[in-house]
Amino acid sequence: MKKLINTPESVLDDALAGIAAAHPELTVDRAARVVLRAGGPRPGKVAVISGGGSGHEPLHVGFVGPGMLDAACPGEVFTSPVPDQLLAAIKAADGGAGVVFVVKNYTGDVLNFQLAAELAAEDGIEVRTVLVNDDVAVRDSTWTAGRRGTGAAVVVEKAAGAVAERGGTAAEVAAAGQLANSASRSFAVALSAATVPAAGRPGFELPEDQVEVGVGIHGEPGRRRAPLRPARELVAEVVEAVLSEHTLSAGHETIVLVNGLGATPLLELYIVFGEVAAKLAERGIRIARSLVGNYVTSLDMAGFSLTLTKADARLLDLWDAPASTPALRRP
Repeated sequence: MKKLINTPESVLDDALAGIAAAHPELTVDRAARVVLRAGGPRPGKVAVISGGGSGHEPLHVGFVGPGMLDAACPGEVFTSPVPDQLLAAIKAADGGAGVVFVVKNYTGDVLNFQLAAELAAEDGIEVRTVLVNDDVAVRDSTWTAGRRGTGAAVVVEKAAGAVAERGGTAAEVAAAGQLANSASRSFAVALSAATVPAAGRPGFELPEDQVEVGVGIHGEPGRRRAPLRPARELVAEVVEAVLSEHTLSAGHETIVLVNGLGATPLLELYIVFGEVAAKLAERGIRIARSLVGNYVTSLDMAGFSLTLTKADARLLDLWDAPASTPALRRP
């Protein structure tokens, strides 16, 4: 294992120290393991909070800032944040108008966020939850009951954050997040496995001439192993998989996210995007907005995920709304 770390045990704490040093616009509570906007909560504003295991950066800590999240809770690598950690984020970010959780659909995340919401309710803080379950590759897989939450988390956090920034109620913020999730579908392909620092070895074995089709962001198995093929052929399969479970069709507009899983060069991601654009054009689907890069990663996994969001005027307005975070800025 070759990684730029000090020790496997200190990875998260050391990364939080680096985030604090790099981004003075954020407040990093290393003891509580909570990343917040600097300056404290804005009175009367709904707080949007997310989190999950580390190793998926910039998700979620990279999306803390005006227009997106008020706080993020990073757990240990590929491990859910704990309820006390989430409760600390609620108390630090609550501006008196309630909290909306954005939760990727993994069993540990769902249970811990739910418990934190119940603890907050005992303190009189209203918490609503938006569940992200956009992955169409498999259902009821490792760590998950139902569809996994993947790339659509970016779209959900952007939509919910925009409504919260405009002064929306907790119900309105949650509704925007749910709209973005229901409009999004995702699918991923891995060329190699991720190596968790504490394990010191790849999470699964993948021969040089094979890819994992429909992989999860923690290395969970996909639909099948398949031979490595040209990007054009892989993309054709991915686009077909996404559209087969989507309501997108000729004449519709879409927000397209071609997301790197951590170890794929941007050059290759643009090749993938070009093939995606060609396939969508063949079907008469127009790309209204696009995003290419590393946004929901899996440590050092090579590969990509594709997220297609059916974009009506409402979602385009929320996508274009101002945002200023370390990893995403609009305009």
